[in-house]
Amino acid sequence: MATDEKTSKEQNGSISSVLTEKRKFPPLAEFSKNAHISSMEEYEKLYAAAAADPDKYWGDLAEKFHWFKKWDTVLEWNAPYAKWFSGGKTNICYNAVDVHANSWRKNKAAIIWEGEEGHQRVITYGELHRQVSKFANVLKIAGIRPGDRVAIYMGMVPELIIAVLACARVGAVHNVIFAGFSAHAISERVNDSRAKMVICADGTRRRGSSINLKNIVDEAIITTPSVRSVIVLKVTGETVHMHDGMDHWWHDLMGLAMDECDPAELEAEHPLFVLYTSGSTGKPKGILHTTAGYMVHAANSFKYVFDIKDEDIYFCTADVGWITGHTYMAYGPLLNGATILMYEGAPNYPQWDRFWDIINRHKVTILYTAPTAIRAFIRAGNEWVTKHNLNSLRLLGTVGEPINPEAWMWYHRVVGQERCPIVDTWWQTETGGIMVSPLPGATPTKPGTATRPLPGIMVDVVRKNGEPCEANEGGYLVIKKPWPSMLRTIYGDNERYEKTYWSEFKEMYFTGDGARKDEDGYIWIMGRVDDVVNVSGHRLGTSEVESALVSYEAVAEAAVVSRPDDIKGNALVAFVTLKDEYVGDMNLREALRNHVAKEIGPIAKPDEIRWAKGLPKTRSGKIMRRLLRELATSNEVKGDVTTLEDFGVLENLRDQEDD
Repeated sequence: MATDEKTSKEQNGSISSVLTEKRKFPPLAEFSKNAHISSMEEYEKLYAAAAADPDKYWGDLAEKFHWFKKWDTVLEWNAPYAKWFSGGKTNICYNAVDVHANSWRKNKAAIIWEGEEGHQRVITYGELHRQVSKFANVLKIAGIRPGDRVAIYMGMVPELIIAVLACARVGAVHNVIFAGFSAHAISERVNDSRAKMVICADGTRRRGSSINLKNIVDEAIITTPSVRSVIVLKVTGETVHMHDGMDHWWHDLMGLAMDECDPAELEAEHPLFVLYTSGSTGKPKGILHTTAGYMVHAANSFKYVFDIKDEDIYFCTADVGWITGHTYMAYGPLLNGATILMYEGAPNYPQWDRFWDIINRHKVTILYTAPTAIRAFIRAGNEWVTKHNLNSLRLLGTVGEPINPEAWMWYHRVVGQERCPIVDTWWQTETGGIMVSPLPGATPTKPGTATRPLPGIMVDVVRKNGEPCEANEGGYLVIKKPWPSMLRTIYGDNERYEKTYWSEFKEMYFTGDGARKDEDGYIWIMGRVDDVVNVSGHRLGTSEVESALVSYEAVAEAAVVSRPDDIKGNALVAFVTLKDEYVGDMNLREALRNHVAKEIGPIAKPDEIRWAKGLPKTRSGKIMRRLLRELATSNEVKGDVTTLEDFGVLENLRDQEDD
């Protein structure tokens, strides 16, 4: 690169994009024929109309729901604070449950549940309505009022969704805490939200064993003065201590409750839930979402991205403790009257074919899972997939992080049998719903890109000065206009909300991601800007280097971070997990370096490759690159590790050094 060009790029704050991907897959004609949006022409027309008159676009969508009182204005925008459908009154639980229970869907399955040990339950919309109404009455009898916060700490059982919906029915603000978090993490979240109640299970099952959740809650609430009562669901039969006056069994309270409960008529901006996500400072951020706007985008995005039909069996593998579980396990599907398959346990219990066995037995038509899981399945071997009949599948989805092209191709070939469209979705806890995704009947897909924004979503890639980037110029991913399901604030901390999301670019929401837009307007996520490194004057997104490594046949998974280097500024360190049949040695290290050089150029060759039996991940499956950066720099970890799933992974990595 010439010096003038390099200086210009550094001043603009663009990011070098070095990965190229030329494969392209048009929608299958058979799929497009019956799709809700069946061509790019239809998508372009809808997108243009939404951009020209967003109030009309979102207002027309909102008309499809039940309102106790219609809104006065679609949007009030006082940057960075939004009010959607002001003056309107609705209830998301009524729209997700009552609407269907009062229709022909009354006897349709809402939830098909499978326990890790093989137990199965089917809950119809009529039964879901009865159970949610009863538990809503339990909450009211316990003194829970609109606006009160309720913490929920349970494994993946239907009662988790019932508790969430019951909170929404009475206007309580639910705060679901993933059932893998520690007592300290619970007390931190309960105290920040000042929750009045904790709903938990006695235990949860995971990989053949059970975890006593009630004991963890007992430890947590020693330091949570706001909690007045704890409701305990019996799931595993753990030995638990019930405190008189504080603890109550779910089944006892449900046995006393009436099965009719009128839904609260709530203001459109009434808070719906707080969900905590990791913060760079170590203090979790309580992301606040509200009722009506979230409802409209959750329902609409689910309908169009997954092309949902009444006969579909939809399997989202996310835990309800994460945003994907909120929007695309619970609210989005139920608002559309869909049938959800809910699985309690691990994908590799008792063996690596558990998901494929479930799909075969229940005739699942739509699968939505994470790239982390897909890479684990690749490592386990194709035979676990191919031994099962997956002909019922018609659509595949990915969520949680960018999917590298080779994992996308494996998903396409081995799971989808080259006949299922893949919707690679980009969104965040903060956005509430999908922002960028193919529409399966319309969008030609390319492995590794979430393609185009949904209608009504104004996403762009800009330079540091806020100007749009040229095609294939790496920059910063921003959202230029408000959208209904956007977070309203960080709970109790408007200043942090403004600084974290709105201070980087004037009146634009900064996602924290680096990205580029190609010549077709497709968005390629290059990773968190925290993971952009300066190597010899080039600002590289490490996710592209990871994709190059994973495209090598021996590699199952890779994470790339940087460490300071006196000459280059930063040196690249790759942590590589090999497929089981390969052994890491010097020859393979050199082959990998050369492969990266061939794929994306010598500048991206890792300076160091460390073999890793596993990578440190959060309990939701995301790689904790922050810990890897600490290991690469000092071979020790000093930061917060409370969300780490397997501490043994760190011990193994500490012993690994490039030889």
